[in-house]
Formats: sequence, C-alpha cells, structure tokens
Amino acid sequence: MTLIQEWKKLIDNQTEDSFPKFWEEYSDAEKKIYADILARGDGSLSGRVSELAEKFGVRPIMFMGFLDGVQTSLKGEQTDLEKVGEDSEISLDIDYKKLLFNMFKADAQHLYGLEEWKNVYGEEEFKAIHDEYRRSRTVRVEKKPGRNDPCPCGSGKKYKNCCGRAS
Repeated sequence: MTLIQEWKKLIDNQTEDSFPKFWEEYSDAEKKIYADILARGDGSLSGRVSELAEKFGVRPIMFMGFLDGVQTSLKGEQTDLEKVGEDSEISLDIDYKKLLFNMFKADAQHLYGLEEWKNVYGEEEFKAIHDEYRRSRTVRVEKKPGRNDPCPCGSGKKYKNCCGRAS
C-alpha cells in the first residue's frame, strides 16, 4: 500500500472517539511544518520524505497528509502522490498567496493565524489578501427582468411580450 493510500485509509477510518487524537496530531504536524516554511520565507521545502518527517518530529503518514494538503498551493505542477514513498525525494515550491487563500478557504485558523506569516506579509498586505479572498467568495446574482422591462435578448420588446411570454 502506498503512503497516500495509507493516509486516505487513516482518514476514512476515523471514528468519533479516535478523531480528536488524530486531529491533534495532524494539526500539530501542520503547524510545525508551515511554521518552518514561513519562517525561512522562501516557500521551498525539499528532501527525503522520511528525513523531513523526522526533522519535524512527525510520522511519515502525517507528513503525507501535509503533502496532500499543500498540493493546490504549489507553483507549477503538483506532485504525483501515488509515487511518493518514505524514501522519495521531494521538492516543493509554495505560492504563499495561494497557500493563504487555501488556508482561509479551509477555515484553518490554526494555520493562517501562525505568527510566522509576519515574515512573509505585513499586516496591511495580509489584510488585503484576506479581503480579496472574502470578495472572491461573494456571489452576485443578476437581477431578473421585470414584466415591463426591456427584454434582455435585445429585441426591443417588453420582456412580457418576448422571452417572458413562455414563463
């Protein structure tokens, strides 16, 4: 079984009783890894999976969880996680803005609240990115034409006498 398959099996087999302990271990692992990446400020992480897991004091399966989660925040191509094992060499180039957006999207306050973000963005820039994220989530619904409004098809007729007739 590959490391990503083990990770997915671990997630799928969580119960109400086992989830709190799992979540504590996983979120602590994420915080350690992201704090290191943000503190260095270059957005890169490379090395052998087993050595990186040991460096951060996490189990390789938890490191795989990090790899699974960071995929959509990478510059360029994503890593083929099916081919990643404990002895695999990885090289990640993280796009900080995508990462921050994804953390907001996941409502991962434990991650976007890390002090190390101050090494990457100033307070105003961080707030601007957060505002941009919030605006990206806003859904704008186009106003439907009223019966006596001009028809949006451009015929020049009233909506009720044109496209609204079938309604």
